[in-house]
Amino acid sequence: MTETKITIIGGGLAGCEAAWQIAKRDCPVILYDMKPLKFSPVHSSEMLAELVCSNSFRSDNPDSAVGLLKEEMRLLDSLIMQAAHATSVPAGKALAVDRHSFASFITEKINSHPLITVIREEITRLPDDADTDHLTILATGPLTSSPLASSLQEFTGQNLSFYDAIAPIVEADSLNRDIIYQASRYDDGPGDYLNCPMNRDEYDNFIQALATAEKVPLKEFEKKKYFEGCLPIEVMQERGDNTLRFGPMKPVGLPDPRTGHDPYAVVQLRMENREGSHYNMVGFQTKLTYGEQKRVFRMIPGMEQAQFARLGSIHRNTFVCGPEVLQPTLQCKKNKNLLLAGQLTGVEGYVESTAMGLLAGINAARLNKNEQPVVPPPETAFGALIIHLTETLIKRFQPSNINFGLFPPIGRKMPKRERGPFRSQKALAAINDWFKKESLL
Repeated sequence: MTETKITIIGGGLAGCEAAWQIAKRDCPVILYDMKPLKFSPVHSSEMLAELVCSNSFRSDNPDSAVGLLKEEMRLLDSLIMQAAHATSVPAGKALAVDRHSFASFITEKINSHPLITVIREEITRLPDDADTDHLTILATGPLTSSPLASSLQEFTGQNLSFYDAIAPIVEADSLNRDIIYQASRYDDGPGDYLNCPMNRDEYDNFIQALATAEKVPLKEFEKKKYFEGCLPIEVMQERGDNTLRFGPMKPVGLPDPRTGHDPYAVVQLRMENREGSHYNMVGFQTKLTYGEQKRVFRMIPGMEQAQFARLGSIHRNTFVCGPEVLQPTLQCKKNKNLLLAGQLTGVEGYVESTAMGLLAGINAARLNKNEQPVVPPPETAFGALIIHLTETLIKRFQPSNINFGLFPPIGRKMPKRERGPFRSQKALAAINDWFKKESLL
């Protein structure tokens, strides 16, 4: 294969990470993004790597599965991890970012790199299978435009999707801080979250209002197929009136300073930007109509006068059945010059999507140099995701976040508290050896 430019379709987290990894390996790359000529239903910014759901990258503890994946990505000089730490906002033990600063950081890095060319244009079809002189990474994400999604469906013979919902963002100066208190779960000191406490009557009234509120109806051809890790709150409520109290509204470890006791339920708000002018309603992704969101959410103590910078919404996520379509290198079985990255592969979450972009970028660069593509060791977080994408039984395949259930068995009995540190230590040792063996550092 000749030394030629590689094409990436999609300027989200995975596409930008792939471009960065390719360029740092001295290969020129073209990155296509359809914004601002065309926007998806939930995108509004012209910048690359726009976050449209949460602003959180979840736990930063290296002994957790997602924290371990972040550590592995940092070892490979992940652009997204650089940006996340440079633009972070307080979020307890989680890594959360200022959305605007985050996207701005990445856009500037990508635009200023001499080996990356950004073209603002919509690509509507996959490359021809007969094109053997060019490599393409498809990283258009869960909201792939209809023409390109149709082309992907034609290519794979599949039509898989599930539904995802995003949470509202509220303006900080519209909150009643006489009721709302600042604390992180189990932590001393002021904490990083705002907490809206509810007594039992307030919770029961809220649940009743939520149960009877008007929802955005699904179209006739659509099925209720939500990702379990991002259920709309009204769907959780349908599973039982106490479901929310054991989920996003769990009050344990958040004593109200006015009483010294945990409330009956709590709604948590997480800082959305560094100025602290906007807060995200944690776990409150929803498909309620806009009018009903305002009515029901203003029943939350301290949010009676809440002004919303963004209301929640629902959207369709597109993905392929990885075990049918993908090789462990993220090359497509049907066309090895086409690689998939991001949520299209069947991972779920910002960090996981970025990780697949990182691996796709490494392998595209290696293929471009006539080098063998690489597959990460199975005991690493990278490797666990690849096993999920390529070895899960086809009939059972569903998108997944990284979790220790995807890793190979430990092989011996061990107290639960020791398993995370053990897996993390083993994975980091394995990935360092892999980096050296494959000259990836």
